[in-house]
Amino acid sequence: MSQIPPLHRSRLERAMHAVIFEVVANILVFIILMRFTAAAPAQSGVLTLVSSAVAMGWNYLFNWLFDALQARLGFRKGLVARCLHALAFEAGLLLVLIPFAAWWLAITLSDALRLECGLVLFFLAYALAFNLLWDSVRDYCFRKSG
Repeated sequence: MSQIPPLHRSRLERAMHAVIFEVVANILVFIILMRFTAAAPAQSGVLTLVSSAVAMGWNYLFNWLFDALQARLGFRKGLVARCLHALAFEAGLLLVLIPFAAWWLAITLSDALRLECGLVLFFLAYALAFNLLWDSVRDYCFRKSG
């Protein structure tokens, strides 16, 4: 879908992508946590911010690696690639966030797993929609300037 080669994404663009993604996600996740858990606002806020910090670092690294893999293998970012991208990204986050959520909220690992699985379902759809929109806007901007 993207007409601009992935390796031409600047560090600034990668950082902007991660920050905008996380700001919108933080707002939505905080609302979700407040609505569906017994966590206090401060607990929900800290969990949201820590999760965001972990996700931002992982987002930057993961997307750089994904773009490098795309450049090496030459595949298009079609629906299948985007779905695999979203699944792999969320799986990496689960390895860190489940134990943290269990500890921070004083819940069992199985309760944290259920909580994180609910958030994964949200983020699978959110990540897919956000990245499709990001690439569409990016392509439009490059076509306008080129």
